[in-house]
Amino acid sequence: MTLADALARAAAQRLDRLDAQLLLGHVLGRPRSWLIAHDSDALPPDAARAYAALCDRRAAGEPFAYLVGEREFHGLALQVGPAVLVPRPDTETLVDWALTLLATEPAGGLADRSSPQVVDLGTGSGAIALAVKHRCPGAEVCAVDLSEAALAVAQANATRLGLVVEFRAGSWWQALPGDRRFDLVLSNPPYIAGEDPHLAALRHEPTLALTPGGDGLDAIRAIVAGAPPHLHAGAWLLLEHGWDQADAVAALLQQAGFEAVATHRDLAGRPRCTGGRWPG
Repeated sequence: MTLADALARAAAQRLDRLDAQLLLGHVLGRPRSWLIAHDSDALPPDAARAYAALCDRRAAGEPFAYLVGEREFHGLALQVGPAVLVPRPDTETLVDWALTLLATEPAGGLADRSSPQVVDLGTGSGAIALAVKHRCPGAEVCAVDLSEAALAVAQANATRLGLVVEFRAGSWWQALPGDRRFDLVLSNPPYIAGEDPHLAALRHEPTLALTPGGDGLDAIRAIVAGAPPHLHAGAWLLLEHGWDQADAVAALLQQAGFEAVATHRDLAGRPRCTGGRWPG
């Protein structure tokens, strides 16, 4: 079997051509440019078997990132696996907003604090917490997750990247001491409604990180309701949510007493993150 034959078989399984090439490059440890230049080369039997297994898993819907064990997020190469969600580009909208606040919040705000206190609730792979720490080294970042398996992935990523982040196990605010306060709270919580038909396509990712059931807003409600005792005056709470949930999330923040409530859009122009500032 040649490399071209292997890619043709992947095409017969209706795999995306780029995915097929990247999986073959992963097996061989070669870039796409090399594959194109050597498509008539023979594929070693061991590599052929490994490639076929990966193609079968991809054809069954398993995320590409799980197959190669890595996903790029905000310039960082993160190790991922079935214990955590695959980081999405949409979530970079949340990180960009956070970094803007840390750099430009006016006098007396976040930019004036030498070591702003930041917490990432529901950290998963550590994507948000590590991206903020990487771009804002002076921030003291804490990352929380209910899943011990997810925390193990996040801690491994932090160690590999040489980023110092505090990790805590527990459900949202329950993982933290009652008197612990922050300047910036970030979260990409589960927000897909329990009956959403799109969940079937996400069956390989952890359900706990995708949906709280019901209308999808229970996790956001818990975060907003529990936030006030953990916020410094002038602190910000930023939340990722579904494209159709911005109004509901904004209402929750306003009802809880947050000011300057606003929504930011993702790269596709959809409402993706909503946040507000605690008075003071």
